[in-house]
Amino acid sequence: MNEIFSIQDKVTVITGASGVLGGTLAKSFIKAGAKVVALGRNQETLDVRVKELTESGGDAFAVEANVMNIESLESASQKIIEKYGKIDILLNIAGGNIPAATLSPEQSFFDMNMNGWDEVTDLNINGTVYPSYVFGKVMAENGSGSIVNISSMAAYSAITRVVGYSAAKSAITNFTQWLASDLALKYGDKIRVNAIAPGFFIGDQNRAILLNPDGSLTDRSKKVIAKTPMGRFGDAEELNGAVQFLCSDAASFITGALLPIDGGFSAFSGV
Repeated sequence: MNEIFSIQDKVTVITGASGVLGGTLAKSFIKAGAKVVALGRNQETLDVRVKELTESGGDAFAVEANVMNIESLESASQKIIEKYGKIDILLNIAGGNIPAATLSPEQSFFDMNMNGWDEVTDLNINGTVYPSYVFGKVMAENGSGSIVNISSMAAYSAITRVVGYSAAKSAITNFTQWLASDLALKYGDKIRVNAIAPGFFIGDQNRAILLNPDGSLTDRSKKVIAKTPMGRFGDAEELNGAVQFLCSDAASFITGALLPIDGGFSAFSGV
């Protein structure tokens, strides 16, 4: 049974690999025996990440690329193919909210910085679509592969203050379903596309709105915890198993799915 969950020797491209979530997944996939391609915009940061991965005995490779630039991604794809000869898995981790696209509690939609809207939607939509377009083509030509995207609780129902991020993640849910259908219909049942929808995890991007300077919960955090049956925030490592499952043969009949990893947040009405 354990073998069906294996990702041993699978060449795995992870966008945003120098970040917290991407880095956590990279370490988990290395531990599981995958070959990890750490992809991001800063070569020095990527080199640090790859050093961590190789020192633990893993096979890792750093490739500098911009997920919002097709030519940059195509160049990266060529380097990966030259080194490994294939791409088995794509984890589209690059993304997230930005301060310029986050409304303060006193602001309305009409106070929004529209440049911030453009930036956050570009990062989260095109930053997933473009890598899927480039690396997914390699998978399609080989007739097999697995893509995992990152959606959000914000795609389930409205979450105040993050309108651009919410719209972008809703688009990712739809894109996941669309691409899963298109690839299966045209390239067969061995190429799959799924997404996870993380609940609330404290990271660098949201720390200031979830925690006060003294580490106590903000009013927003208290509302989150009140609607989370498990009564706590998640840990980034709690995403690893679900992502590995979706990339393994154990999920061979799963495509176009959105898997919430949220401590029950999406299931609970709050009453």
